[in-house]
Amino acid sequence: MRIFNRNLFVLTVFLLAGAAAVLAAGGAEDILNPEQGKVLYVSAETGNNGNPGTKDQPLKNIDKAVKSAQAGDTIAVAEGTYQGTFNVGYIEIEKPLKLYGGFAKDFSRRDPIKHPTVFRPENAGAAKARKAMIKFTGPIDGMIVDGFVFDMGARNSYSPAEGKPKGVETGMLLLPPVKAPGENATVTEPILSIPSSAPAGSVVIRNNVFLNGANFGIQAGIRGGTLQILNNVFVANRMAAVEVYGTCPNKGGPKALSLCGRVEIAYNTILFTWSRLKDFLDMGYGVRVMTKLEYDIHHNIIGGNIMAGVDHTRFNKNEWVKVDNNVFFVNKRADLLYSPASNTTVDVSVSEFGDLDISSAKGNRQEIPKGLSVDKGYLEGYLGARYSEQADFDRNSPANQWRSILGLNLQGTLTSRVSMFANRYPTAKALALFGSIAGAGAQKPQ
Repeated sequence: MRIFNRNLFVLTVFLLAGAAAVLAAGGAEDILNPEQGKVLYVSAETGNNGNPGTKDQPLKNIDKAVKSAQAGDTIAVAEGTYQGTFNVGYIEIEKPLKLYGGFAKDFSRRDPIKHPTVFRPENAGAAKARKAMIKFTGPIDGMIVDGFVFDMGARNSYSPAEGKPKGVETGMLLLPPVKAPGENATVTEPILSIPSSAPAGSVVIRNNVFLNGANFGIQAGIRGGTLQILNNVFVANRMAAVEVYGTCPNKGGPKALSLCGRVEIAYNTILFTWSRLKDFLDMGYGVRVMTKLEYDIHHNIIGGNIMAGVDHTRFNKNEWVKVDNNVFFVNKRADLLYSPASNTTVDVSVSEFGDLDISSAKGNRQEIPKGLSVDKGYLEGYLGARYSEQADFDRNSPANQWRSILGLNLQGTLTSRVSMFANRYPTAKALALFGSIAGAGAQKPQ
């Protein structure tokens, strides 16, 4: 006899319906027939920057289309690898546009997984420009970025041999001024940046991959409005996958914290966020709750972060923070860092979320998702990641004896080693994370 659990069925339908609402961006036909503005088409394979940007005569580069478009226009980008005109390695957007990737070569259909639109500058581009990969420099209200793979892995510099576990394709990330022989130094800027000077407005960042970022996946300052970060994959970024802060002026004095706007961070898969330096001592968060914003963090998969899954130590008001229905696992220090008072930081596990004095902390669970399609070599390296130091100091060496006679400081050498640090994660493996787990994390874009 088959037992039907009606409550479980209703819950499953509710979760899948919620995920569908988050994913909904319209099909290719809807995107290519907007109610307002025109559509510019871009194809790395068949385009030319001298073309008018039509479906039959597309432009070649995304940044060229951005410059040609008017506020409110749509830019449709076909599958392929993009680096910016002349491999400049960045895109700056000074007006609100709707950017959609994941189109087939003939723009007949859209599937960001089967037809990935990859923005991946080469290391040579770091000699031309050292900027965020994509940056909003003007009005943002109505901006949409949907269906792209933003991968800094080719622009970064990695050690040829140090910190290279078995099964991982590179050595450790090298931070400036250190660089691999014959390469340019790593560009330590965010993948996607909204500077604090941006005016208020509503922005949607959806169905993207933020991969191998050397300094934040998304870092944003907003004066007002709503920022929705929905159904993205974040892997192998440094500092934090998502850091968003309010930038509106305080009303009633500097100590009166004003509410600037709202951030929704939902149905994202966030894995392997690395620390500021290879010593693993600070940073390395999935999501940073900063200040002066309402945060609604729900239905995410947040695991394998060096410091914590969520950081809530910046004294944003507790009544402005919701953390619901997320899956946490193998975050090395804590699932959530919390500061209830000055000079106090508490490591909080999911089982203790009920003790948090925040607006909502329900439905979270601590478990390793069985179907999560993670690169096994990278996972093995992360789980075994270690940092060590070895001092070599000889007070009686001839050099130190001479320094002592002259009243100078004695010297030694300190050798540090790390088994793994922000190594490059493969693009195909990141794309495979979409749809790994039903009801949580990044789902397959619709």
